[in-house]
Amino acid sequence: MMTKPVVGFIGVGLMGHGMAKNILAAGYPLVVMAHRNRGPVEDLVSLGATEAASVAELAGQCEVIHICVSGSPQVEAVIRSEGGIAAHATEGTIIVDCSTSNPVSTLQLAEELSARGITLVDAPLGRTPKEAEAGTLDAMVGADDETFAKVEPIISTWAGNILRLGPVGAGHKMKLVNNFVSLGYAALYSEALAIARKSGLSIEQFHSVIGTSRMANGFYDTFMKWSVDRDPDAHKFSITNAHKDMRYLSSLALDVGAANPVQATVRNAFATMEAAGEGERYLPMLADFIAAQNGLPEPEGSTLRANNETASAGMPLD
Repeated sequence: MMTKPVVGFIGVGLMGHGMAKNILAAGYPLVVMAHRNRGPVEDLVSLGATEAASVAELAGQCEVIHICVSGSPQVEAVIRSEGGIAAHATEGTIIVDCSTSNPVSTLQLAEELSARGITLVDAPLGRTPKEAEAGTLDAMVGADDETFAKVEPIISTWAGNILRLGPVGAGHKMKLVNNFVSLGYAALYSEALAIARKSGLSIEQFHSVIGTSRMANGFYDTFMKWSVDRDPDAHKFSITNAHKDMRYLSSLALDVGAANPVQATVRNAFATMEAAGEGERYLPMLADFIAAQNGLPEPEGSTLRANNETASAGMPLD
């Protein structure tokens, strides 16, 4: 009987807690560490995980390390810092970056780590914390054949749909393209709603047509729960994170020489809302911001605001 590798998990937040719990439930020895919120760590320790006091301590005892943090600056700090993974992990360690990261940074890190005998895999997430708890997330994976064979059994503990897209970097590229489509929907719905309201139509009338047509989809359903039902928790993904993802995609487009006029416009919608101090509101609330730019009043119930503590760092948009 083969011994299962020791798995480390950095970033046991809104998404990471459920993922880590499923790794542990599958019988993998799990090492975690706390950042700001001790609640998820204490829960995992109560279930059998071991807590490390630092990244260095975690890296020194784990064969596979998951990272699920806000974005590339945080990933780079966890890996490159003096007390980081690169300096303290043993040769042969595999890092699985589940964050929504900048592929340009991912490829640079992969090259640096390879020189130390450490392999980087990108496996950004699709779906929500509900699926993270259930172990049915989507995973968009970039890895070579040998490495993928090693990490697939672990990823399968928290993902129901594993899509291997190519070598390292491919997962983060696809994740940003995926988020461009969904964030593009958000910007389109918000502007369309504002035009409809400005012309005398109601939100309910808009929804009665679009919501029953071929243009309805799963993203539309959660996005519209704010405008129609004033449900602040229907789509927990902050404007700040949306803007971050679109900055990363702009960086990728620049790196590969792609023209991106529509994407630049979508990015600017989130840049404008964040610059106005509304970055911690959730994605569907873009509709209220665009409405206000058009001189329209906020619908009844709009005093509800996103909770800063639960705005997801890595939450996917599909």
